[in-house]
Amino acid sequence: MKYTYEFKRNPLGYLRIILSQEINLFSDFIEDITFESEVDEYIDVVQRVIEGEYDEFEIEGNATSVLIRKDTTVLHHFYIFEKPNENQMETEQFKELLLIWREKIPERYRETDN
Repeated sequence: MKYTYEFKRNPLGYLRIILSQEINLFSDFIEDITFESEVDEYIDVVQRVIEGEYDEFEIEGNATSVLIRKDTTVLHHFYIFEKPNENQMETEQFKELLLIWREKIPERYRETDN
């Protein structure tokens, strides 16, 4: 992964992904994905865009939308009104981020000993 990231638990104990500043808004989209089957659908869509089956594809979440194009994926945040309320990253990196999150979904709500 080109961008830095780490995982932390919020005060309620839910696992969060903390992304580097240039793509930090993507965390709101990623954290809305709670099921492996859902992330698998998104990975499939990204791959179809990369392969040229779709020119572009938009996915809307609770607070964000991502517009996936072959080379670049752009996230728009619905509830941030000041700029910047968009981030972008390479579509291959977006796919990698989805794969990273997929591995963490099973422990998302797992209680910790801390």
